[in-house]
Amino acid sequence: MNLSRGYLLALFLIFAYLSWQLVTPFVQYVLGAILIAFVLYPLQGRLENYVSSTVAALALVLLAVVGFIVPFVVVAVAVADDVANILQSIDPETLQLAEIEDRIAEETGFDIDITEQLAGSAEQIGTVLLEQTTAWFSALTHALIGLGLMLFVLYYLLKEGDALIGWLREMTPLPEDVQDDLYGELNEVMWAVLAGHVLIAIIEGVIAGLALFATGIPNAAFWTFIMVILSLVPLIGAPLVWIPAAIYLFAIGEPVLAVALAVYSAIVVGVADDYLRPIVVDQFAEISPAVIILGVLGGIYAFGIMGLFFGPVILGALLAVIDVINDNYDRLGEEARTAEN
Repeated sequence: MNLSRGYLLALFLIFAYLSWQLVTPFVQYVLGAILIAFVLYPLQGRLENYVSSTVAALALVLLAVVGFIVPFVVVAVAVADDVANILQSIDPETLQLAEIEDRIAEETGFDIDITEQLAGSAEQIGTVLLEQTTAWFSALTHALIGLGLMLFVLYYLLKEGDALIGWLREMTPLPEDVQDDLYGELNEVMWAVLAGHVLIAIIEGVIAGLALFATGIPNAAFWTFIMVILSLVPLIGAPLVWIPAAIYLFAIGEPVLAVALAVYSAIVVGVADDYLRPIVVDQFAEISPAVIILGVLGGIYAFGIMGLFFGPVILGALLAVIDVINDNYDRLGEEARTAEN
């Protein structure tokens, strides 16, 4: 490597690092924009046959707000409300502080007034709450800025998607047929995860959640959300929630509702999983359940909530790249040697 190439490479690494530092605080929102843009991009192409790319992109951004972002915020608020209800349902009187104090005195010989200790900590608690309020305000501000950024990124991904794809193909040092193979594999993996697993998980979770609402299970929105997440993981799914819910109904003296919940969930959710999943998955690339499990769990740790979607996609993309390498590696080596000669 000569000095000029080394200098250019150093500049690239420096600016790539600095650019990554700029993107990192909003990486969740950028990933969200990429995900939504991928889903809506086919519609962008169709709309451009009738209107300009600008109008089409604006229309699809509005569609994304109504169809994706607003429902997500509504669900998040409902789940947060249920979590708050769960925390508030903890009755302080059930802690039986007097009995705890007596037991401590009996075992240790020391008289302790827990209530007084708690009261003495009120000032410290107030300070912590003030700090938490500041943190929540900061988080809310960051979320609003992130959502605005996501909409802008989504708009330009849709409006200039063709130019971006053309630039990627031009910069990729692979023959056109290999690029077609690579991008085709990646497209199938993306749709396999989104349609064959994420969409099915949402359908199964919502179907089971309707039964929770109908049978009066407390905080049904929260448990429905949990079932959607669990349904992303093959071989686990919604039964981890609706089976305990049926047992709970039995325990509170509602055997009819318990049986109805169990039968409905076992039949309807089971049918959705046994028949709907194969119909959808068969249209796209086959992804091993092990890849899905590892991708979902590892993705959450690596990317937060967006890792639920991108974790399996990344692992599936790796397998797709390996397939492309296996199919084309020898031929590309021969072509390179021929070009050198």
